[in-house]
Amino acid sequence: MLVAGARPNFMKIAPLRSALAEYPAVFTTQLVHTGQHYDYKMSQVFFDDLGLPEPDIFLEVGSGYHGEQTARALAGFEQYLLNHPTDLVIVVGDVNSTAAASLAAAKLHIPVAHVEAGLRSGDRRMPEEINRIVTDCLSDILYTHCTEADDNLRAEGIAEERIVFVGNVMIDTLRAFLPRAEDTAILERLGLTAGSYALLTLHRPENVDVPEKIDLIAELVELVSEIIPLVFPIHPRAAKNLSSFLSRTRWDNLVENTNLRLIDPVGYIEFLRLEKDARVVLTDSGGIQEETTVLGVPCLTLRESTERPVTVTCGTNTLVGLHPDRVAELLSNPLESTKKCCCPPKWDGKAARRIVEHLMCYFGIPPQVTGKVADRGKILELATQ
Repeated sequence: MLVAGARPNFMKIAPLRSALAEYPAVFTTQLVHTGQHYDYKMSQVFFDDLGLPEPDIFLEVGSGYHGEQTARALAGFEQYLLNHPTDLVIVVGDVNSTAAASLAAAKLHIPVAHVEAGLRSGDRRMPEEINRIVTDCLSDILYTHCTEADDNLRAEGIAEERIVFVGNVMIDTLRAFLPRAEDTAILERLGLTAGSYALLTLHRPENVDVPEKIDLIAELVELVSEIIPLVFPIHPRAAKNLSSFLSRTRWDNLVENTNLRLIDPVGYIEFLRLEKDARVVLTDSGGIQEETTVLGVPCLTLRESTERPVTVTCGTNTLVGLHPDRVAELLSNPLESTKKCCCPPKWDGKAARRIVEHLMCYFGIPPQVTGKVADRGKILELATQ
């Protein structure tokens, strides 16, 4: 079972499902969508872009406080597991659905594999950090995407045989879909040219759900848009909070700002084009820190810490926090000073293939078995010899 719940999960599930599908006689997959992201712009459009099928089950978890959202995912997935036996549950990332699904499977004694294991920010105020720790503790297989993640797991006492360094599955998706992204017309639609604009994303609760930070976000948007045209595909929760907590005049000024493209969320393909051709990306997203590193685009992360330090030491990422003056200062100087990046090891578009190869060994499938073999019973017979 492949479990996804929120938009960042879909880009990690897509290459895995595709790689597993190359061995139809060995692997039968079920796609579970918990519904943590239930809005079309945040969910279905990504399924369409990535060629994912309708999920086998949609749990309709919806929004809510962390406890109730996690509880609904836990209860719904547990019931599904009880009625649909499986050999392995694969979870990805660090959202509430990830922790809930791993807990449900572990309590039913079903092996769990965690893709993107071992990431740590060191900040337990982040709900995602709690989800990562819980999921890694419960998982039987921990697929990591960088050597720092391996080190984190070893430091926490995780047995070496449970840790498997495979690379970054999200970069599999980026590399596969980049040609399609280059053919989109979103820049023309927004009246932009490559390298002439900044791209902003904000979605983390510690930024957009804190009333005291809403004025800082507005100031950031105002200052950046004075320096360079700014594209802001606004997360629904961020839009709600900005429009609620800002004065009506200030919100109207943002909406009417001609140097600001305040747009609805876009699908994966169009966002990838916006990201690839931006002069700079400003974000609080972990995945975007990774994508900009591979794309070679300067990234300013609007957080004080990151669970992806490889994007700072090896990539284009700089931690700046939610400090508008600091961001404006950096943007006012030539961005050529941003460190040049190199691609981290195994961020080569083949991570999902490595996971499948490991799973073949994990389940004792003989190496001579290929996806063309049709007799599943014969495979299982070989595996027990």
